[in-house]
Amino acid sequence: MKSLVTGGAGFIGSHLVDALLELGHEVVVLDNFSTGRPENLSHVKGRVEIVECDLAVPGDWMRQLKGVDWVFHLAALADIVPSIQNPDSYFRANVDGTFNLLQACAAAGVKRFAYSASSSCYGIPDQYPTPETAEIRPQYPYALTKRLGEELVMHWAQVYKLPALALRFFNVYGTRSRTSGTYGAVFGVFLAQKLGGHPLTVVGDGTQTRDFTYVTDVVRALIAAAKSDRAGISYNVGSGQTVSVNRLVELIGGDKVHIPKRPGEPDSTFADISRIRRDLGWEPKISIEEGVAEVLRNIDYWRNAPVWTPASIETATRDWFKYLGAGA
Repeated sequence: MKSLVTGGAGFIGSHLVDALLELGHEVVVLDNFSTGRPENLSHVKGRVEIVECDLAVPGDWMRQLKGVDWVFHLAALADIVPSIQNPDSYFRANVDGTFNLLQACAAAGVKRFAYSASSSCYGIPDQYPTPETAEIRPQYPYALTKRLGEELVMHWAQVYKLPALALRFFNVYGTRSRTSGTYGAVFGVFLAQKLGGHPLTVVGDGTQTRDFTYVTDVVRALIAAAKSDRAGISYNVGSGQTVSVNRLVELIGGDKVHIPKRPGEPDSTFADISRIRRDLGWEPKISIEEGVAEVLRNIDYWRNAPVWTPASIETATRDWFKYLGAGA
């Protein structure tokens, strides 16, 4: 078997590469290293073909699809604030890049295509746990562009019969999560603060809950999607539970400080995973306690990550409040 992973030097992608190699696959990685890190693949150097390229620009990288069985599309720009400030970059990466990859996959006749969609497409849902049939309400350009990419994938499955599925990830965490200078996911923020001896910045009162899903569970869902014979369907991928931010702070340990609640963020994320359980036979395995313990064992990975303070977060999220605030 030959598999291709876009964004394979990133957080989820590098774990997926590990799993595919364990299955005995030949693996090709496409990455522009805008957020992916070469060191995430240093332990498999020589066993993986790595091609640096920009999927938003048609080019020689398209030839890499020849003879590929499974394609996993994880390459994307993430985070809320940069997407508000630079929607053009997000559209190029998350929409144009997906379109070009779909064209190349259809031409090459790949056997399976798995797209990493985002639960942010639900915005602030009315129902918890949230099913795939919930209304789609993107609140910011990142969520919108990931949703547009998902629409493209579903359309190529319908019209061009590309055997494709989309997986809507909920709050993925684990080792190798991003350490970029962008203010983003809570785990990276908290771990760098803990290493730096700073209090953990809790948004609002911390009672909001999140469906924290461990990265290896997400990887197993991706492989289950590739092994299935389903097509043209979107699946939630979550942990089967929801955990408060205050509980996360307890597990990580350390002092905390509260910062203002932000517009456009739901009080809860909680995936209804009955569809993926039924169709693909997938179940989450890693509890929040086990996952946090594993992350803390590898906390030195975040040693050089930026340490956020209430003041720097206020500056970084100014456009968030400006564009998504009440009356915007």
